[in-house]
Amino acid sequence: MAKLVIFCGSDVPERAFPPFMLGAGALASEMEVMYFFTMSGLNIVKKGGAEKIVLPNAPMTLPEFIEKVQEMGARMVACSAALPIMGVKEDEIIDGVTLAGIVTFLEEAQSADIVMTF
Repeated sequence: MAKLVIFCGSDVPERAFPPFMLGAGALASEMEVMYFFTMSGLNIVKKGGAEKIVLPNAPMTLPEFIEKVQEMGARMVACSAALPIMGVKEDEIIDGVTLAGIVTFLEEAQSADIVMTF
């Protein structure tokens, strides 16, 4: 099974939505998908954060995309080192997202077939 790792480092709508569009397609193609959220990308997985990120005419809202990829089996990881930098507390991260450090991202990226950065 091919593996896709997606580095999500931005909450700008034009950079926050494509990872979920691509990830949903990859999951539908039976690829393994792991998302890694860091810096302002943490706002995507912060409780109430995705609702504030809007892209007009997108096929789904960001919360809908998150729910869809989680249901399809995507692994979602928030960067534990970036939490204090961004002022995010562990209990502010949405359900289904685990915490891990940059070493986890590097290990996953090293074993991935494709790595994308947004």
